[in-house]
Amino acid sequence: MRTVIVAVTAAAVVASPVAVPAAAARPATVGPETIGIAWNACADPALRNAGVECGFVSVPLDHAKPTGTRIRLAVSLKRHTVPRAKYQGVMLVNPGGPGASGLGLALLGQDVPGKAGGAYDWIGFDPRGVGASRPALRCVPNYFAGPRPDYVARTKTLEKAWLNRSEAYADACAKNGGALLRHIRTVDHAKDVDHIRAALGRPTINFYGYSWGTYLGQVYATLFPSRVRRMVLDSNVHPDQVWYEANLDQNWAFDRNFKIWTGWVAKHDKVYRLGKSAAAVRKVYYAEQAKLRAKPVGVVGPAEWSDAFVPVGYSQAYWPLVATAFANRVTKGDITLIRQLFEAFNGVGDDNGFANYLATGCTDARFPAKWDTWRRDASRIHAKAPFLAWNNTWFNAPCHFWRAPAGKPVTVDGRRVATVLLIGETLDAPTPFEGSLRVRKLFPRARLLAVPGGPNHGASLFGNACVDNVVAAYLATGTLPSRKSGSRADATCAPRPEPTPEVARHAPRPTPPHRFS
Repeated sequence: MRTVIVAVTAAAVVASPVAVPAAAARPATVGPETIGIAWNACADPALRNAGVECGFVSVPLDHAKPTGTRIRLAVSLKRHTVPRAKYQGVMLVNPGGPGASGLGLALLGQDVPGKAGGAYDWIGFDPRGVGASRPALRCVPNYFAGPRPDYVARTKTLEKAWLNRSEAYADACAKNGGALLRHIRTVDHAKDVDHIRAALGRPTINFYGYSWGTYLGQVYATLFPSRVRRMVLDSNVHPDQVWYEANLDQNWAFDRNFKIWTGWVAKHDKVYRLGKSAAAVRKVYYAEQAKLRAKPVGVVGPAEWSDAFVPVGYSQAYWPLVATAFANRVTKGDITLIRQLFEAFNGVGDDNGFANYLATGCTDARFPAKWDTWRRDASRIHAKAPFLAWNNTWFNAPCHFWRAPAGKPVTVDGRRVATVLLIGETLDAPTPFEGSLRVRKLFPRARLLAVPGGPNHGASLFGNACVDNVVAAYLATGTLPSRKSGSRADATCAPRPEPTPEVARHAPRPTPPHRFS
C-alpha cells in the first residue's frame, strides 16, 4: 500500500506538509514529569501556529548495539489542556505506511469528541528514515514521473521494462540507504517507539495507529505488553499476511471498491455524464486507459491514469474529486486534475515515502523468490479483478531485488495486553476486515468496533459520530463494549452517508494511500 499522504482540494492535489524542528530549543515538561527532549518551535507554520512543538529523539541504528551508531527521530508534541489531576499521559500516533510522516498527527487529539483528547499529550513522530528524521531515505526522487510503461505486462518487453526499473530502484536504495537498510523492519520501529517512551519519561504509553500503524502497535504490544496503557488500532493489518499475501488480498478488495465507486458515479450520471450503470462507467474508464496506452497525453499514460483512480479505494471522501477528474478528461478533454492526482498520490519529485515503504516491507518478511510466482498471481487476479493487480505488483516489485536481507515476521501475541480498541469498516480495501477479526482473536481483551458496509480505510475521527463517540469514551474512562463470543465484532456503527456529487472542498484526514496501508 502506498505511503504518500494525500491532501485534496477542489482545485488541486498537494502533498501534506512536513514539519521539521526549528531553532531556539528549550527544555520542557509534559504532564507531571520532565522530558529528555529539547523542544523547539516547529518550522512548519501550520504546526507552529497550532501550538505544536518539535524535537528529536536519539535511538540506536542497531538496537542490538545500543552503544553504536545513533540516528535521530523527529517528534512533535501537542500538550494536554486539562488540569494535572485529570492528565492521562502521552498518546503516540502513527498514520500508517510504512513510510508516512506522523508529525502532523500531534493534532489528532483535537478531533476527539467531548474534549477527551485534551487529557493527553499527543506525540507525532517520523519513523526512522522518514521525513524529518535523520538520516532520511531517498533513492530515485522522480521514479514515478510519467509517462511510464503500461502496468499490465501484456508483452515480454513491458515486463522486462518494469523488471529493469524495479531492479534499478532497489540498487539505488542499496547505494543511498547504507546500513539503515538492514535496520528498518517493523520490529526496529517498535523498539524506536519504546525509546520515545523512555525519552518522554513515561512508564507506559497510549498508542493510536492507523493502517500499518496498527501493525506497529501489534508488534509493540507483543514486545512490550506491560507498557501499553490504552491502544486504538484502526484499519487493522492482518498479522499473518505480512506482506505478499496482504497485497494479493488488496487486489481483490480494491477491484470490488472500484466497482462500488463506479456504481456511485452512475447514480449521479446527470452530474458526471460517464454512464448510467456501473458497467458502463467502467467501460469508459478502460476505454480512456486504452487511448492513453496508444498515445499518452503529456506525462499521463496508462500507468498514471491507473494511479489517479486508486484513492477511490481508500475513502469515499475522494469519490467526488476523482469523478470530477474523470469527467473533465472525458467530457472536456482536460487531463489536468488527473495529472495532479497521480503526481500527489505517488509523491512525484520525492520518493521518501515509497523508499521507506519498501525498506520496511521488503525486510519484514520474504517475498516469493521466483518471479514466476509474482507473474502467475498477477495474471490470475488481473483476469477477474483488473483494477489494481498489475499496478500493485510493480509497486512492490523492487522487493524481488532488495539488497537487504528479509527477516521473519514477529509472531503477534496480545494475550498480556490489558486493553485495546480495534476499529474497522467491513469493506476496507487496503486492510480487509478479516485482519481486524484476526487481531481480535490474538488480543483476548480487545474489543472490535465494526462499520458494516463501510468502504473506508480509516473509520475513526473522520466524522462518523458513532465511531468517534466510542473512541472518546475509551480515551476518557477506558470504557469498551462488552466482548461477544465467536469471531465477530463486539459493537457496530452505521457507515457514513455517501458523499454528494460535488467536488470535495476539504481533504479527508491524511490516510496512507497504498499498499500495505
